[in-house]
Amino acid sequence: MSIGGQIAWDDTVLPFQLDRSDIRGRVARLDTALERVLSRHDYPELVETLIAEACLLTAMIGQTIKLRWRLSLQIRGDGPVRLIATDYIAPTAEGAPARIRAYASFDRDRLRSDIDPYTQIGRGYFAIVIDQGKGMTPYQGITPLSGASLTDCAEAYFEQSEQLPTRFALSFGRSVLAGQDEKWRAGGVMLQHMPQASGAAPRERDALAEDWGRANLLLDTVEELELIGPTVQPPELLLRLFHEETPRVFDPQAVHFGCSCSEEKVRNSLSIYSAKDIATMTTPDGTVTADCQFCGAHYTMDPATLGFEGNGG
Repeated sequence: MSIGGQIAWDDTVLPFQLDRSDIRGRVARLDTALERVLSRHDYPELVETLIAEACLLTAMIGQTIKLRWRLSLQIRGDGPVRLIATDYIAPTAEGAPARIRAYASFDRDRLRSDIDPYTQIGRGYFAIVIDQGKGMTPYQGITPLSGASLTDCAEAYFEQSEQLPTRFALSFGRSVLAGQDEKWRAGGVMLQHMPQASGAAPRERDALAEDWGRANLLLDTVEELELIGPTVQPPELLLRLFHEETPRVFDPQAVHFGCSCSEEKVRNSLSIYSAKDIATMTTPDGTVTADCQFCGAHYTMDPATLGFEGNGG
């Protein structure tokens, strides 16, 4: 695979369908987008590992939502890692890139480098939230944290909340390609069984179960270097894994790092407060400041222009 081919598939999600088996899926590669997500903060490596896994899951799950929608993945626990939050912001138009962002909240003093990162989330829940835009009530699905990874949690979520058998094969971590600096890379394959017809006969259900089992066995043969390495392009990987299932690919979706924060949104969030409330937020130098947890953007504003009184409300 040439360097040009590698770059063409970095930061993309490739949707596909196995026509013989009635199974849909996605192949994802995150490179620069993931590196930019993680570079906004000084996270310990175990926290970076959890964010990398969450970003990869978010990119593959989010690819199915409609234009201008936003899909959020939230993992909350009672352990040292209190929160992992990611957003997949759908393209604003056909052919435009999607955007992804993420952040974590954790107690640095309680983290342990000798324990698996996932266990340091503790007990809690895994949630997917879909924001369909202004005037629409967001959809939210929640399941308890389970299994031994965020990937296990995602599979359990789809099984319990959506009744859709789902499998992921992921790989992520720091890697070094020839002539390049060390950086984060992530890649994965997602399989999802299409919903069965309500009136399907027992024989049809048995055939569907057999198809699903066969696709899972084939996915089990995928190798780490095929997921994140520079030598196998996603279409080639699909042919290697599922050539007997007649894989059919669709247009790839580019995924870039991007944040939706802005000073206008910060001002809107502060418009519900009175001048007295704004005064309590004012710093000794006479300004109100706000930082975006996702991208680290810093906003400095004049308190006289904030709140419903500053807005003339």
